[in-house]
Amino acid sequence: MRDTDIRARRIAGFGVNSPDAARLTGFYETAFGARHVSSERLTATQVERSMGVGGGALRHTLQLGDQPLDILQFDTPGSAYPRPTSPYDTTFQHVAIVVSDMELGLSHLQRTPGWTAISTRGPQRLPQRSGGVTAFKFQDPDGHPLELLEFSAHAVPQHWKERTKQGIFLGIDHSAISVRNTAASTAFYQSIGFTVAAQTLNHGAEQAYLDGVPHPQVEVTALAIDGSTPHLELLCYRGDANRPRQVVASNAVAATRIWLAAEDLAGRSDMDFAKRLIVDPDGHHLLLVS
Repeated sequence: MRDTDIRARRIAGFGVNSPDAARLTGFYETAFGARHVSSERLTATQVERSMGVGGGALRHTLQLGDQPLDILQFDTPGSAYPRPTSPYDTTFQHVAIVVSDMELGLSHLQRTPGWTAISTRGPQRLPQRSGGVTAFKFQDPDGHPLELLEFSAHAVPQHWKERTKQGIFLGIDHSAISVRNTAASTAFYQSIGFTVAAQTLNHGAEQAYLDGVPHPQVEVTALAIDGSTPHLELLCYRGDANRPRQVVASNAVAATRIWLAAEDLAGRSDMDFAKRLIVDPDGHHLLLVS
């Protein structure tokens, strides 16, 4: 199956890796009210077939709002998350969690130990040209970047408007990935079923405080499949044209996975690693699921 043969139907969930899956599961339960759905052992055959890594793995599956998130602990662990992290690195990928109230969400997070702030001056209200949202970026105990996201009262998307009474942490809105070239990455994702939903050029003091880097100018391209949630955002930071493509191993902590529910996979349990795991032009991992 070539990349261009893939037709994604939706983003079905996300996956992260951890050297201590039980600890990270506890963090997500405490910090965001995620629900622990199940735990299971994956055999060496299952892991090699789907992930291309030798040895088995322990998998904890969580539910955050409507979205599943799995945490894998490999018997053969990979490299730790690069530190310090930078949005200019192509390994950078954050998951954005919608909150009904930023002040309450941050207060709850602050009572949970183990995370590290990326944003330098607390939550930032971005100008209307950058979406008008309030956001705060940080890293979980293993280094995965995360974002709390609050929409302005007059611009809450319908998907989240229907869930505002479900608590503080409502679910995953999108995953944002750092890319080297907006046009090239957009073309790749369009070839597998995504369409461009919005484009902005984010800059200014608020963006600098949010990202924790000086004077950023970032091209943000929102990509969706039939308007569904979660969606994908491309982050192309201008000013560093020589960034190399970095492809990390499937068991590396930085190898966050986007699950793509794709057509024509039903009944194809024999699909091997080379066909199920797709790597985008900048090294981000897409795992095909039926």
